Amino acid sequence: MVNRLRQRADSLPETILLTRPHDLTNTMGFLKRILRPTPSDTADIPVAPGSFERLSDEELQVHMGIRTYGAFELTDAIRPSYDVRISPSQGFRYDKYVDEPSGTTTPVIMAAATRAILMDTFLDLIDHLGNVVDVVLETSHHSGSHHEDLYREHIDVPVLKSILMEFEDVLTDDGCTGIAIINPLQQQEVQLDEHKLLIAYGSPLDRFRETLIAADVYPDNKIRFITEAEHVHSSSERMYDRFLQLQTRLGVEDESSEDTAAW
Repeated sequence: MVNRLRQRADSLPETILLTRPHDLTNTMGFLKRILRPTPSDTADIPVAPGSFERLSDEELQVHMGIRTYGAFELTDAIRPSYDVRISPSQGFRYDKYVDEPSGTTTPVIMAAATRAILMDTFLDLIDHLGNVVDVVLETSHHSGSHHEDLYREHIDVPVLKSILMEFEDVLTDDGCTGIAIINPLQQQEVQLDEHKLLIAYGSPLDRFRETLIAADVYPDNKIRFITEAEHVHSSSERMYDRFLQLQTRLGVEDESSEDTAAW
């Protein structure tokens, strides 16, 4: 199914990749940075054909052009299933990350914010991580359903935020780019993932909750996120070029490199 969508990319303005529902264990967190999944953990699981299987190119393009669902505006990075099994909405809920080998549980806040406030809210959440942080830049541009993580240690938050604002377009509109900001000493992390969800890891979560509420992102225990049903990521060569520029500006490298950058 993914290959079929890729074959149609030349006739559409963006490169479109179909993805299946995700759970919290597939997000990029500091615990997963330490305990990386093996290839078997991320192997594709066969699923029944989804709502995109029967679409014509024109129908798919029209669907990708729909940004607004009620009061919620999506970025260009992602769209729900054609039959909109989950309608995007603003809010947050508490969740948890469970490391299966150790049984360790980490508290999590997951949030969805409308396009107009997404980047500002992300930057405000970063403020709670201290003055010096680590960065993990995530890409799936050329890796199918798998991700490549690019890592940099020790960057001053004012410098980081300046770079992030300069590259707001790729961070918000590219469905193959995600970023995590980490304070290993606090064991806390803030993530803007490929689905443009805001995710805060690590106790205490009180300050993250207060920041979200101040941005009119309110708790909703029943909220469902776009990742919990079939959905589509969108990217393009222009976005990939911007990603490469962001990678250079941040000075990040593949985590497998022995010469990890540290400024």
